[in-house]
Amino acid sequence: MSPFIHGSLDHLYNNSIPLAVLTLALFYFYRQKAGLVLVTGLLISGCLTWLIGRESYHIGASGIIYVLVSFIFFKGVFQKHFRLVALSLTIVFIYGSMLWYVLPIEDGISWEGHLSGFLTGLFLARVIKINAPVVKKYDWEQEGYNEEEDEFLKHFDEDGNFIERPSESEKEIKAVYHYKKKD
Repeated sequence: MSPFIHGSLDHLYNNSIPLAVLTLALFYFYRQKAGLVLVTGLLISGCLTWLIGRESYHIGASGIIYVLVSFIFFKGVFQKHFRLVALSLTIVFIYGSMLWYVLPIEDGISWEGHLSGFLTGLFLARVIKINAPVVKKYDWEQEGYNEEEDEFLKHFDEDGNFIERPSESEKEIKAVYHYKKKD
């Protein structure tokens, strides 16, 4: 219930933008398991916060934000797919400074919720199996590809320079003008 309770409008605003961006990234790149990650992350991080948390109010959506940051980062690294690794590096660039808040560095901030979310995201990235996107192979990457049969490559010489040749249609074009004499 804590992700739905905030201390102020400023607290709600500060959690809304990262939550929206990270949820969109999760659903775009991990569509088949996004719902599972959100629900399971919410439950596990909430229970873990309850277990390790001090006697205080642990409110706000930052726990689920840490789940999403951690999951998206580690899943991209574990998958070793170039687009997902690029997403992981983008997450580090944008949200990397959040890592400090898993430690008790500021009063009034639930570092336990942040730590729980971070560990939950790491756990889910390791446990949830997601098929990596299939990398498209072009014709020229396939085995048995013959360059001499490629119509596009016939426009270049062996050094890669463009060869200007008139096309067959340019060779056969003949303009004939018909006009009528005035009486």
